[in-house]
Amino acid sequence: MPLTGNTIIAVDTAQADVVSAHTLLSCLIREVAGPDRQVVIDSGHLLVRLPHIDRLLRVRLRRVSAVGAHRFTGPVQCHGGGDTEWTDTGLDDLADLIDAELTARTGVRNEEFANQVRASRDTLAAMLAARPSAPAHRPSADYVESEQALLAGHPRHPAPKWRSGDTAQWRRYSPETRSAFRMRWLAVPEELIHDHAVHGDFDTHAVTAELLGPARDRVPEGCRVLPVHPWQFALLSDDRNLGPVLTEALAAGALHDLGQAGLEFHPTASVRTLYQPATDLFLKTSLHVRITNCLRKNASYELIGAVELTRVLGEVFAEVSARHPGFTVLPEPAARSVRLPSRYGTSGQRHELLEGLGTIVRTGIGGLLGPGRRAHLAATLAEPHPDPAGTRTRLADLAPGDRLVPWARRWWRDYVRLLVPPVLRLWTEHGVVLEPHLQNIVVVLDSDGLPVRLLARDLEGTKLLAHQRSGTLAMLPADVARSVVYDEERGWNRVAYCLFVNHLTEIAGALADIAPDVPHFEDELWDFLTDLIASTSTELGHPPRLRALLAGVPLPAKANLLLRWRRRADREAAYLPFPNPLGRNSFGDGR
Repeated sequence: MPLTGNTIIAVDTAQADVVSAHTLLSCLIREVAGPDRQVVIDSGHLLVRLPHIDRLLRVRLRRVSAVGAHRFTGPVQCHGGGDTEWTDTGLDDLADLIDAELTARTGVRNEEFANQVRASRDTLAAMLAARPSAPAHRPSADYVESEQALLAGHPRHPAPKWRSGDTAQWRRYSPETRSAFRMRWLAVPEELIHDHAVHGDFDTHAVTAELLGPARDRVPEGCRVLPVHPWQFALLSDDRNLGPVLTEALAAGALHDLGQAGLEFHPTASVRTLYQPATDLFLKTSLHVRITNCLRKNASYELIGAVELTRVLGEVFAEVSARHPGFTVLPEPAARSVRLPSRYGTSGQRHELLEGLGTIVRTGIGGLLGPGRRAHLAATLAEPHPDPAGTRTRLADLAPGDRLVPWARRWWRDYVRLLVPPVLRLWTEHGVVLEPHLQNIVVVLDSDGLPVRLLARDLEGTKLLAHQRSGTLAMLPADVARSVVYDEERGWNRVAYCLFVNHLTEIAGALADIAPDVPHFEDELWDFLTDLIASTSTELGHPPRLRALLAGVPLPAKANLLLRWRRRADREAAYLPFPNPLGRNSFGDGR
């Protein structure tokens, strides 16, 4: 077992309760109370009114944010009006209060909401309690540790750690428990292999012979191998609908189970994407568990789409990387699954197994680092809370003690120069919308902890603008084209939200935490970014959206709380106005 020999840290479950309460309150402020003008700062506290149920909340401020991404400390408190006193409010009661407010505000009930919020808190507490004090596996320790130390999850989601699935299995396969495990391998007759690849085949890109190790000698002649997440294999085997079909295929020899074998993989922050350090390879597996909003499986069009986007956008990505040498998009050059014959199950069951067993190869990062450099996940760098196990994966952990403020300034300037211009160039010149949120960017740091290269990953979120890339869309299979096409407004909402609101707001906050005694330090960071966007806009021919951004038009913020409340799919998310810290001119100021 991966956790053998490690000391499990002791965790106060109250920590998970307070962190979860702060996160939930932040969502309410961004999506409901802020836009409704029900938030005020008073005597070191942030006060939030719930007008539909006549309650007042408050929490002590640790730091005030220029964009409302405040830092809190201590418990959330509630005041019921009249002569009542302020009382501490744990997550259970806070979830009920917000449930009641949203019900009254929207006229819609959601019987799942409060329980999902509590389950997220309970998961966080369980993961903190089960987190070993030291990693079980040392290869690529800096990078793997960064992927496995994203403890609190999405900072602006009401239930960031809500997950379906068995708790014991989560302990075994969760990144937070610093796990590592071998894949479950199937041998599949060549005529049943469902492959997509560019410049070679799946076995070449996935180095399957090396991954499988001595077990490759057990592969029957005429078969290819398919790596499957071991938890996914168990989930499919136990599924009432799909299990009998899979069992029949294995018994009849349409599939051969080689068991768990080969080199061990580490789960990354996304849980289902796994990293193998010795071969420097990622496998994005299907996993039939729900995390926040989505079931984490590879749909059939995503298996094809990842490879097709790698093929059709290869020249575009190369051109942008040449213009911006510190920016690289990681290719996904191959995918594999199995297409069972018609004698096994129904067409629907066979299709579900094709998706459930599908795996995508993502190119590794080792060749992009350089001597003395290390890779970190951007989301973990921005984490506001220290890891109780003591890993140094946050910006606050990496900052030099003797020159914090100059280092923080330099870090931001180097970082936004690496990130912002290529993302905006891809969007405006090439009609390619990346999804550069915090979990999709890997940061390469030099020996001083400063960023020198950024690696963008996960082509699942990459979209093409219909009015700019009609020729490319026509080259794609119809179901893939439908899944990757965006109109102009959806494209802007997605890239602006991911880049500025989800990503740089949190990075700026993490750096501002390093310099708490410098007045208006966060404003200083936004001022530098404003100058960079202005120069980038000039270079790109002043796109109208960037003109508006620099004039102070609000940014779009994805409404994660309201999306969960309405029980909608991620693709149906609404976007709300977000305070724009980049506006250079206020309308009517005389200029």
